[in-house]
Amino acid sequence: MSTVHIPAESVESDGKRAELDGELILPPSAKGVVLFAHGSGSSRFSPRNTYVAEVLQRRGIGTLLFDLLTREEDRDYETRFDIALLTRRLLAATRWIRDEPRTRALSLGYFGASTGAAAALQAAAEMGNEVSAVVSRGGRPDLAGAAALARVTAPTLLIVGGADYGVIELNQEAYALLDCAKELSLIPGATHLFEEPGTLQLAAGAASDWFARHL
Repeated sequence: MSTVHIPAESVESDGKRAELDGELILPPSAKGVVLFAHGSGSSRFSPRNTYVAEVLQRRGIGTLLFDLLTREEDRDYETRFDIALLTRRLLAATRWIRDEPRTRALSLGYFGASTGAAAALQAAAEMGNEVSAVVSRGGRPDLAGAAALARVTAPTLLIVGGADYGVIELNQEAYALLDCAKELSLIPGATHLFEEPGTLQLAAGAASDWFARHL
């Protein structure tokens, strides 16, 4: 594992640059790398995303978990839900991955949780065929907007808890707007955070299968 520092635009108009901390792990002969976009109020240390990343690593897939916001920015409640900003930060990390010698030749995937799923889908719409696969776990893909959803070309998997009422319907609506290879997977008995025994494992398995197939 290597700690990395990703340059990005600042939310301030002072001309300064923000620096996003991340953790890059590349298994031997990695076939691709997945960038994680965490949800509001979370960070690169999210235990659920860390678990999913470990499952991917065991499948020979590299992972980049990074903070979408600086510590100062994360204190601002509104900034946490600024999907356009989160998308720009994910695109900045994508550019960094493309410039990094260890990863520039690898295929790319996005994994988004909660509001991070909206950022992942907006970024995928922007990147087009340069992104090979997208997975949303307990996400709010509806926040990406209808126009962005219609432009996504990467095969997309929406994973939702089977007991995450309200969010299921939002994912179904977003799913209908996607015009790409797609799948909607309901994890039986899981609520929004996949805290029920065995549910996170099922979600991680579905995500790793999707990335292994499409990266």
